[in-house]
Amino acid sequence: MGLSVRHLLGIEHLSPSDITSILDLADTYVDLNRQANKHSDVLAGLTQINMFFENSTRTQASFELAGMRLGADVMNLALGASSIKKGETLVDTALTLNAMNPDLLVVRHPHSGAVELLSEKVKCAVLNAGDGRHEHPTQALLDALTIRRAKGRLHRLNVAICGDIAHSRVARSNIFLLNKMESRIRLIAPKTLLPSGIDQFGVEVFDDMNEGLKDVDVVMMLRLQRERMDGAFIPSEREYYHRWGLDAKKLANAKPDAIVMHPGPMNRGVEIDGDIADDVTRSVIQEQVEMGVAVRMAAMHLLADNIREHKQKELMA
Repeated sequence: MGLSVRHLLGIEHLSPSDITSILDLADTYVDLNRQANKHSDVLAGLTQINMFFENSTRTQASFELAGMRLGADVMNLALGASSIKKGETLVDTALTLNAMNPDLLVVRHPHSGAVELLSEKVKCAVLNAGDGRHEHPTQALLDALTIRRAKGRLHRLNVAICGDIAHSRVARSNIFLLNKMESRIRLIAPKTLLPSGIDQFGVEVFDDMNEGLKDVDVVMMLRLQRERMDGAFIPSEREYYHRWGLDAKKLANAKPDAIVMHPGPMNRGVEIDGDIADDVTRSVIQEQVEMGVAVRMAAMHLLADNIREHKQKELMA
């Protein structure tokens, strides 16, 4: 078990064996997190800094909890009052961070590629907690763990990803991961919410929910990301829900044991009917949140192993 990469910047950089290693270790952390004593000392003596340039509840809390449960010293930078607001560049921020000698840096940033730029300037391991429209690797990994635990496998599944594909780094990371694990992917969305070059993604594309959901194993709904829209991408929320929102009638086209997913936060009555979201026989949305902590624990554990191995080689050199 191990990772072939120094940083977790995106699913695009991971091999199928990297993905499997993270998921297998995350399975053990699911068990730990359900025990009365949830703590480990895997990251004892290491420092984790969380830098979120975008607001986040689930992801930031999940990374913070993951680090603390593994015994790391965890610090959240208050970016609203930081030097970034005073005009400091990302490179200058990286130099400042280097002087603090962190071991793990968790970054969410509104611009695609910003996290990778930081990774080139700092000495520690960097985990991408979402960058612009580019990638959100730990979300795709927690989705994969949720699917694998519900279905017993990741291979040869039919997965429908529905909604705002164009603005979704979650969709992009899931497409990379599911393709690597040899599942079939269907994208269901209005044409205005599909990214350019979609024919190169190795997916099937539908604009009709009933047709696209036929016999799928997994239904993954996405949030409408209005904060990233700079025009009229949908006619109205009411019309959007009528055509592309998930309700019982549309879900009936999927397999009877199909699971329903959503990365959150949900817009009930826009992307998904509240009754479907709360149906414990079909919805695994709460399980996704639980799997998020375990996956982030596993990712930081494996990156920390690489850090220690690198430091050991330096001492022996």
